Amino acid sequence: MPNEPEPGGSSYLSGPLIDPPSIDGSERAADLIDRAFLAYNAGRLREACRLFVEKVLEPDVTIGLSLSGALSPAGLGMSALIPLVEAGFVDWIISTGAILYHDAHFGLGLELRRGRPNVSDVELRQEGVVRIYDIFFDYKVLLSTDAFFRQILEGEEFQRTMGTAELHHLCGGYVREREKALGLHRKSLLAACYEAGVPVYTPAPGDSSIGMNVAERALAGGQLCIDSSIDVNETAAIVLGAKRAGGKSAVVIMGGGSPKNFVLQTEPQIQEVLRLEEAGHDYFIQITDARPDTGGLSGATPSEAVSWGKVDPDALPDTVVCYLDVSVGLPLFTAYALARCKPRTPKRLYDRRSELLELLEREYREARD
Repeated sequence: MPNEPEPGGSSYLSGPLIDPPSIDGSERAADLIDRAFLAYNAGRLREACRLFVEKVLEPDVTIGLSLSGALSPAGLGMSALIPLVEAGFVDWIISTGAILYHDAHFGLGLELRRGRPNVSDVELRQEGVVRIYDIFFDYKVLLSTDAFFRQILEGEEFQRTMGTAELHHLCGGYVREREKALGLHRKSLLAACYEAGVPVYTPAPGDSSIGMNVAERALAGGQLCIDSSIDVNETAAIVLGAKRAGGKSAVVIMGGGSPKNFVLQTEPQIQEVLRLEEAGHDYFIQITDARPDTGGLSGATPSEAVSWGKVDPDALPDTVVCYLDVSVGLPLFTAYALARCKPRTPKRLYDRRSELLELLEREYREARD
């Protein structure tokens, strides 16, 4: 066998040969990843893709996706994230508020356009153009989106205390209705998650224009209050519920930042704070351009997460970190998953939040007795 070491040879030489076929231009993305992404971070992306389709997408695995960075302005919500949600490949989401706010532009029929980074920002400001690196849009896009959120936040259903999953579910329903009125389809991640029953959480609800408009409504007498404790307990309940049902928990991290910590802290919340017996997440996939040696969270490795109880130490073979720009890695990751796996039955965890929270509360009370 050519892939086996010679008698007495090193076991390190037992891996597959690097002998790829020539690229001829006819390859699908998934085939290109399998055949040509053999080493360095291309190799890690291939490992991440294969881990996702071969293990993470099993029916008994509950998949949490965390998102950071300006993904939605670049159209990645429409091109890559909505297809994952609609295929049942994502069960719950942690996102920055900014991603969700900019996502709403598309569901409201507002325009963002491709531009270039090497322009005068003074001139852009004078002409009422906002820039996100090489993305341009009219300042009125922000004003229109703000007006939309302020209007819906006046609704009676918002005049109470809630977590961000409920906030985003209600907002997603309104965005979906606006899509329908405008004849749009599959434009907003918020709307797609509303329809699929995927709960969407934000670790810092005040750190975005959605939160800014919630604050403005408070000044005007609105009664909406965002309770982050609800989010901490609901996300921990999702993970605990997956494990107690005999299943597994996976985290797929696009970027890093606060969403990365929030999706991972579910296990320390269960083990360290609530003092319930648990071992950690079973699968860990991350695409990031952050380095681990600076001490920043976004570059923190799965093995470092083991020391916190975030990742099951026995699961380290099922962890992959790919140091790559998410705007490159995410579309390829999505294309591979959709090419290699059939859709899963959605878990609709939004509809099961109360049930899962009851399980968490019951175990917590029993542990304290």
